[in-house]
Amino acid sequence: MENKYEKMWQDIGLDVPLHKELLESINKSFNATVGAQQNRPLGMKYFDQVLHESHGGRVAELIENKARGNKTVGTFCIYVPDEIVMAVDFIPMPLCGGTNFSVPYAEKTFPRDICPLVKSTLGLAFSKTCPYAPIKSMAVGETTCDAKKKTWEILAKKVNFHVMEVPQKKNDLDKKIWREEVEEFKNKIEALAERKVTPEKLRQNIKIMNDKRRALQKLGELRKHDPPPISGLDALVVMQGALNDEPVRFTQNLNKLNQELEERITQGISPFAKGVKRIMISGTPSVMGNWKVHSLIEKSGATIVVDESCTGTRYYENLVTENDNNIDKQLDALAERYMKINCSCFTPNDDRITDAVNKVEQFKVNGVVHYILQYCHTYNVETLKLDAEFKKKNIPSLKIVTDYSEEDIGQLRTRIDAFLERLE
Repeated sequence: MENKYEKMWQDIGLDVPLHKELLESINKSFNATVGAQQNRPLGMKYFDQVLHESHGGRVAELIENKARGNKTVGTFCIYVPDEIVMAVDFIPMPLCGGTNFSVPYAEKTFPRDICPLVKSTLGLAFSKTCPYAPIKSMAVGETTCDAKKKTWEILAKKVNFHVMEVPQKKNDLDKKIWREEVEEFKNKIEALAERKVTPEKLRQNIKIMNDKRRALQKLGELRKHDPPPISGLDALVVMQGALNDEPVRFTQNLNKLNQELEERITQGISPFAKGVKRIMISGTPSVMGNWKVHSLIEKSGATIVVDESCTGTRYYENLVTENDNNIDKQLDALAERYMKINCSCFTPNDDRITDAVNKVEQFKVNGVVHYILQYCHTYNVETLKLDAEFKKKNIPSLKIVTDYSEEDIGQLRTRIDAFLERLE
């Protein structure tokens, strides 16, 4: 891969030697976690390749798209409506980092005691190892956490940057504000593209994204089986690919994987034995490069059957209303759908509490692991309300607060083993 894409990396201004070190670090982590699994579905080969080509073939596609007069819009959160970006033939591309390799490069400028995801993302850009940063035409941030909000002020001075205001409540006034933010975002994209978002193109791309969500929903349903036909770690790899891959191609390959998983269920094929302890991961996202907690849980003998996170059900569980050719009604539908995402930035956040409890029942969960990135105060504090509800259902839980480093792996393994013994 290095030789094949080295000139491309040089042309877009990456620090090629350092970038090779980054890829070696990520591949080492991948091989020790995802690649070390047994009895994987054959269809996972495609999604492994999506991850491996995320700095190669996918970047080449973005450059080709740019040569055709289109642009790439970098995003940091699943609140950004991809459908609007795609409606002008632009490509939305996540910029979040999930590797500890880049964190020291951010800490030269930013405080050490802020979110690892923010530091990993910034470190990739500052060290010239993020291939998306130099080819994006605009970046879009949002106001879901304090670390991000203040970071955007710094980045906005250096690049074409737009910030979407995500309200902190879900009252009628807040929904009105969010609807205006969605329309303002559409206007910003139209100005960048120098063409209008048409109802026809928007409807087409709403359907494309809904089809992807339907395929992911199907995968979620298949994970309800005992034993599940796929590991939670592989399901996470699929979700990480969903954020990065071309959506139509992704959906086609996921539909093939889902068909294979149905056949595995019929044949009784699974990476796990029947009766395996079933875990729900709840909390912060696990973006590409980060497989630590999922791997530790499943190496300890349990399986993750559902992810209540932004790299899980929050990404795909709600669809946008289709079949409308009126741009205002389409924006209404987009605003309504994206406002349903249960981020911990909301207060009160009763919808998330209810949703998490329902998932415990639907997926026959034996225990919940709260996965919290360091300094993510909203998710950390919200575990108190979640645990109060889980206690009523006699569902044990374990809170893990960690970063992307491997320094705490031994300690986490011990805690996870002890937690799983409690489930016995």
